[in-house]
Amino acid sequence: MNGYLVMSERSIYDFKMSDIDNNPVTFEKFRNKVLLIVNVASKCGFTSQYKGLQELYQEFKEDGFSILGFPANNFLSQEPGTNGEIKQFCSIKYNVSFSLFSKISVKGKDISPLYTFLTEKDTNPGFSGSIKWNFTKFLVDRTGNIVDRFSPMTRPDSKKVKKRIGQLLASIE
Repeated sequence: MNGYLVMSERSIYDFKMSDIDNNPVTFEKFRNKVLLIVNVASKCGFTSQYKGLQELYQEFKEDGFSILGFPANNFLSQEPGTNGEIKQFCSIKYNVSFSLFSKISVKGKDISPLYTFLTEKDTNPGFSGSIKWNFTKFLVDRTGNIVDRFSPMTRPDSKKVKKRIGQLLASIE
């Protein structure tokens, strides 16, 4: 699980990660977009949230919204597949077209630097804390600030999530 590279940890835009096809992606490409960063898994009780994530992406992508999905096998081995298997599953079962990245770890000794950034009090004082389960969602505004965190129980297509994304997309910064 070495699907990540880091340039620094001062801003979300300083990260460079490998996509699901192992191509490097510099997060600078997401500058001025509203982002939803989600740790995903293919064999979880919340896996059906892929459908809501895809619908959310379709609804808001033209307005400057992106979803970054990070497969992780940290919880009861619910993401055992290879990157190729994960990509195929997401494509066939949910027609996923948002950005999927290489499998990473979202907690523990081998935690991805991105998830260290998202969960540490120093870099994310408002929404820090360890990842407790699959489909934890972080919302990032157009300037790279983490502005909300949603539990796995919060569906991505819920009114609460959609309203917050709409507010961020409507604001000029």
